Amino acid sequence: MIERLLASKLMRLLQTFPAVGLLGPRQVGKTTLAQAMATSANSLYLDLENPADLEKLANARGYLESRRGRLVVLDEVQRAPGLFQILRGVIDERIQLGEPAGQFLLLGSASNELLRQSGESLAGRIAYIELSSLDVREVHPADQNRLWIRGGFPRAFLAEDDEASAMWREQFIRTYLERDVPALGPRIPAETLRRFWTMLAHGQGGLFNAAGLARSLAVDGKTVAKYLDLMADLLLVRRLPPLHANVRKRLVKSPKIYVRDSGIAHTLLRLDDEESVLGHPVAGKSWEGFAIETLLRAAPDRTQASFYRTATGVEADLVLEMPGGRLWVAEIKRSAARVDRGLRTALDDLKPDRAFIVNTSDERYPVEAGVEAMGLRQMADELAAL
Repeated sequence: MIERLLASKLMRLLQTFPAVGLLGPRQVGKTTLAQAMATSANSLYLDLENPADLEKLANARGYLESRRGRLVVLDEVQRAPGLFQILRGVIDERIQLGEPAGQFLLLGSASNELLRQSGESLAGRIAYIELSSLDVREVHPADQNRLWIRGGFPRAFLAEDDEASAMWREQFIRTYLERDVPALGPRIPAETLRRFWTMLAHGQGGLFNAAGLARSLAVDGKTVAKYLDLMADLLLVRRLPPLHANVRKRLVKSPKIYVRDSGIAHTLLRLDDEESVLGHPVAGKSWEGFAIETLLRAAPDRTQASFYRTATGVEADLVLEMPGGRLWVAEIKRSAARVDRGLRTALDDLKPDRAFIVNTSDERYPVEAGVEAMGLRQMADELAAL
């Protein structure tokens, strides 16, 4: 089992809050992490997609009361929306009895749905944490490239070979389209949603163009926006917003869109191994998205992430506004580290505290005054140290 960096933070939250919501897409390792942590505590695991476990909660209050003193892990909890009001009453009663922390661990794969349901009933009683796919700090340095090509879902990354990994990722995509999306309610043809997902992969790291996507899918712009909302809710797509800065320049207003897991993006594009990825025009943007996901996981809590782009094309790939007013800017390149005219102008506009060029090497060196080049793992370590 790969040790997850999130485990210590999850444990701290369980020691502080009555309930903790662990969010993440399916198969990312939420259940494995929860069960591993549960072995060190007096705990109970219920999968609410299992009819037998769901039946145990027919009289939820009575069942939970009889398990007082145990950490109760509820997997896919958004499947039982009526449970949250009961949890609120149980938690409040236990707080009055002096049992405030570590009562419930709620696992969910639909972030907005779980946040909405739990936020209405458990405000002030629950903390949220997101488990993403594996990143470079959780694997051996020699495996960084394999992680980029196969993506960070554990079974895809650990597969026997590239073919087996690609087959797992294809089944993952089909399962989401044919089972998970319909289970959430939206009646979207699986083939239509797959085309949309694939279009996003082709445009990896590009500005969201609702009108263009709508024309290609023969739907209207509002429908495309709903599709994007759904994919973001399932934690499969990231919308990186543009920076709103007072720089007296006209800035773009559309977000950049990334398929969050690089391996899933490659499978959508039928790129099953390193040779096919490197030979495809998406390679640079795919690695950019892979790097951004890694850096955002390492960044301090409450960091606001965005990108900077003016109407004239001046751009910085990642702007991190961190607690305490610190501003870091990163440009992400697979090729040689250099400061081009556009990046130099962006740095002059933003005047960050620190600026980096993140590349594929494992070397660290100054590029020019105020700009340092380093590898992705080194940059992630810099952020994590904060």
